[in-house]
Amino acid sequence: MQTVVQAAAWAQTLGLPRLEAQVLLLHALGRAPHDRAWLLAHSDDALDTAVQATFATNTQRRLNTEPVAYITGQKEFFGLTLHVDHRVLDPRADTETLVEWALSCLADTPSPEVVDLGTGSGAIALALKHSRPDAQVCAVDASADALSVASANAKRLALPVDFHHGSWLAPLNGCTFDAIVSNPPYVASDDAHLAALKHEPLSALASGVDGLDDIRTIVRQAAQHLKPNGWLLLEHGYDQSHAVQTLLGNQGFVNVQSRPDLAGILRCTGGQWPTVK
Repeated sequence: MQTVVQAAAWAQTLGLPRLEAQVLLLHALGRAPHDRAWLLAHSDDALDTAVQATFATNTQRRLNTEPVAYITGQKEFFGLTLHVDHRVLDPRADTETLVEWALSCLADTPSPEVVDLGTGSGAIALALKHSRPDAQVCAVDASADALSVASANAKRLALPVDFHHGSWLAPLNGCTFDAIVSNPPYVASDDAHLAALKHEPLSALASGVDGLDDIRTIVRQAAQHLKPNGWLLLEHGYDQSHAVQTLLGNQGFVNVQSRPDLAGILRCTGGQWPTVK
């Protein structure tokens, strides 16, 4: 029978990073993912057969590239614990850059009206509502399954967000916003990296030959849904900042700029709708 420390070491010999081994072991033990101090204090405790079996199964799932968040059923994002599964993308820490930028743009706007397009788990919309309780936040997704995940997160976190089913801004006819934010699909449909993302919904990842089809649609639609000086902020691929800046400029946006992610890569691009057009 394995001890706690032996089980963690075994997973690492198979190629699992130490932190991931610890998180999966804590999950098998029914403990919180941040309770690594418990593992140290109980390193010589023997694991029962059921815990060992669960840990072994989940280790193999992770080695098969399944995200840890899908295995544990939760992910931390902007200080919130979200429930996630295969119906939505695993929220990335880099997307917090988009949330921080949106909050900065809205800092001087009382009771701002904001929409999150392609909300998935609800990560962006819920982070904005949590940080700005006075904001009127709505969220859109074309996937009914994703909206089920997002609305359940909103209910559990007691964060009121207005959810809409549909494609981008189509369900919001006549509505205007102080900010439109989105982490849309932006991977080229033939990108080799998609093979490594086989556990996540393809519809939330790929967007045409150059990965920009959905961003083009959002940029085009946003012009009719922004208040004067309102912001459109988009997450995109590591090499797409110039292309997205060009799309925004050609559509008539001003103050177009990009922001880097945690690795210093230009990951988000946005612009303002002018006061007079």
